[in-house]
Amino acid sequence: MDDLLRKSLLFDFYGELLTKHQKEVYENIVFNDFSISEVARDSNISRQSVHDMIKRCSDSLEKYESRLHLVEKFINTKNEIKEIQKIALNIKETNDLKYIDDIIEMSEKILKDI
Repeated sequence: MDDLLRKSLLFDFYGELLTKHQKEVYENIVFNDFSISEVARDSNISRQSVHDMIKRCSDSLEKYESRLHLVEKFINTKNEIKEIQKIALNIKETNDLKYIDDIIEMSEKILKDI
């Protein structure tokens, strides 16, 4: 998974656990592609403070994920649903129902995991 996608998912799942100020700085640097100097000027803090805040935010988001695994579960579930779709399309094209048990098994696993 590319770095920006991972940061985006971590922020989507855990961003609300950051302070308002942390969220604004993190969003501006990571997603809005502002420079550290621009964010420092707009926030009236030093460049070093912006750099440190981004590092702390990234570390916090990674720490939440290491404990809760929500992003990992989301990605696994998404991949399993894609596999179910492939199996269902195969059944639709071939009218071969022997794969129905695979769909049932995979959907039961998804339901158990959530």
